[in-house]
Amino acid sequence: MDNKETLEEFYKRKFDWIPDRLKNNIGHFNVFKHEIVESSKARNLPYKRRDFYKVMYVLGDIEIQYADRVIKVKNQALFFSNPHIPYKCENLERIIEGSYCIFNQDFFQRFGDLNQYSVFQPTGNHVFELTEEQGELVRPIFAKMFEEINSEYVHKYDVLRNLVFELLHFAMKMEPASLLEKHMGGQQIKASQRISTIFLELVERQYPIDENHPSIKLRSASEFAEQLNVHVNHLNRAVKEITQKTTTQIIAERLLQEAKIMLKQSNWNISEIAYALGFTEVTHFNNFFKKHLGISPSKFRNI
Repeated sequence: MDNKETLEEFYKRKFDWIPDRLKNNIGHFNVFKHEIVESSKARNLPYKRRDFYKVMYVLGDIEIQYADRVIKVKNQALFFSNPHIPYKCENLERIIEGSYCIFNQDFFQRFGDLNQYSVFQPTGNHVFELTEEQGELVRPIFAKMFEEINSEYVHKYDVLRNLVFELLHFAMKMEPASLLEKHMGGQQIKASQRISTIFLELVERQYPIDENHPSIKLRSASEFAEQLNVHVNHLNRAVKEITQKTTTQIIAERLLQEAKIMLKQSNWNISEIAYALGFTEVTHFNNFFKKHLGISPSKFRNI
């Protein structure tokens, strides 16, 4: 599978230079304005994974493409990308206004795991359409980022982290409140939350599949429960309580997502993909894929 685009490659592709501070010990953060691009000079963002995170505000008519869906932004939106899910952007020449920040996990070292937030999880929402009023609240956050990164304030990177968190929570507050209410109060809810969070992290650690990480090891709820040192029934109850999904659903959804990514992005044949995803027989993989999507892996690859 194609390698992730690194920060170095991003700077080289975008600006034809690499900043000296890229390898500093506090991680990396930067913020940019979207340039206004003429149609004749427009270059779409390539479809691939990146090894960094990105939060983007955009005003304009663009498309964000994933392996299995296309999201069209007709007015303005807040967009979150992460190292796990490849995507591409088209119609960048239609951007009227926009800003984006990029950063890596090292920038948040000791400040939390970014993957615990739904906007960076594979099953979470990544694109949030904004009203005019919401856009008026988001734009000043990016303006503050530009102000801080150009300042001489010794703790400016702490401020910048807080501004990223402000965008994360602004977006997540736009999601339905029903899930959040489930997380409120009670030791049982807190225990279930911890188990579910660790389970989701274990699921995500198995991906992406590439030459350096050629196959997954855990496929069933019982295998995950063994890793967590809890009874499988306890795991199932906790996950269902917090996510409203079964462990089997979550495992299958993430497996299917990676299958679609590999079919579209990699040069691996279907047998190699099947075995990498833990299927002992190619026919089992074909049946699994067709059950969920209604078409075979080979037909999906050729669409």
